[in-house]
Amino acid sequence: MNRILLASIAAMMSATAFAAPVTYVLDPHHTYPSFEADHMGGLSVWRGKFTETSGKVVYDKDAKAGSIDITVNINSIDFGMAKMDEHAKSPDIFDAAKYPTATYTGKFTKFNGASPTEAQGTLTLHGVTKPVTLVINSFLCKPNPMTKKEVCGADASAAFNRADFGVNYGDSYGFKMGVKLQIQVEGSPEG
Repeated sequence: MNRILLASIAAMMSATAFAAPVTYVLDPHHTYPSFEADHMGGLSVWRGKFTETSGKVVYDKDAKAGSIDITVNINSIDFGMAKMDEHAKSPDIFDAAKYPTATYTGKFTKFNGASPTEAQGTLTLHGVTKPVTLVINSFLCKPNPMTKKEVCGADASAAFNRADFGVNYGDSYGFKMGVKLQIQVEGSPEG
């Protein structure tokens, strides 16, 4: 009897210790990066978003590890003004015909309990790849009350200098090159 009990406990501990990471596919209807950037050296702040994002997040809460792999469609930029959207897609700014996507690839590097609070990775934008740190302001996994399936969501932020990526339109007019990102993301387990 004791052998059976010990074997059962060992099997449960083994299964817990080796829990596999879960891959979450981003929900394109609940995920989008938004941004803000200076206009005319402090005259105003322009805000926009990208409405088409895809990717995956691998999350292993037991091992406190995970990775991020996200692709953003540059042609989905939306300032809420068609003329500005078209200018942003032009060779002056993003050159979306030549560089149709931006990607972020990284790994979770800091945790609060089982929840990631930071990711270190690289952003590829306008054909240039540079390191960018994401601060994960909130992270939660729970059953979706409508589908009853698990869903994870996060709110993340980052800042970078767009001139570092060759997106320096307005620099000669005194525009500040800093960009602030706010990223809302939700995903469900793959399969």
